[in-house]
Amino acid sequence: MGKFTKLLFIPLFLFAVDNQKLLDCYDIFAQKKAELEAEAEKILEQKEALEALKNTYMALIKKKELKLKQKEAEINATLQKIEEEKKQIQKLLEENKKILEEIKKAKLDKVAQSYAKMRAKNAAEILSNMPEKDALKILQKLQPKILAKIFAKMDPQIAAKLSDALLKIQKDNNASSANP
Repeated sequence: MGKFTKLLFIPLFLFAVDNQKLLDCYDIFAQKKAELEAEAEKILEQKEALEALKNTYMALIKKKELKLKQKEAEINATLQKIEEEKKQIQKLLEENKKILEEIKKAKLDKVAQSYAKMRAKNAAEILSNMPEKDALKILQKLQPKILAKIFAKMDPQIAAKLSDALLKIQKDNNASSANP
């Protein structure tokens, strides 16, 4: 082969080698492109799956919130009902308290009337032997004229003690009436 042919052969050989390398690079790039596209497809599928999961989760949260709001409304309604019943019970208790006070007052009035009808000596003897607070309740209900007759028949020390206690009660009642 001639020198010229050798020279021509070398660039052709180099061209063929470079061409082969170029073809190999295209194959590698095509292969990498296919791998990247497959990876991108996987990522897209995962993104869609994640989006679907997110939507499902959000729907579940909304459903739970709705149930929670319903329960809250039920609880508030129950609390309101309880408050209304509590008010009714308080009202009934107040009414019952007033009725009980009226019954006690009527009973005390009847007892006082009984003592007013008794002989002063007998009433004095009974009142002297009962607890002071009970005796005072009865004595408060009696008219001054009857009260004077009973005190006249009592032991002077007991009569003085009960008179003093009656004055204190009367003074307290007057003070509480003056300062409502």
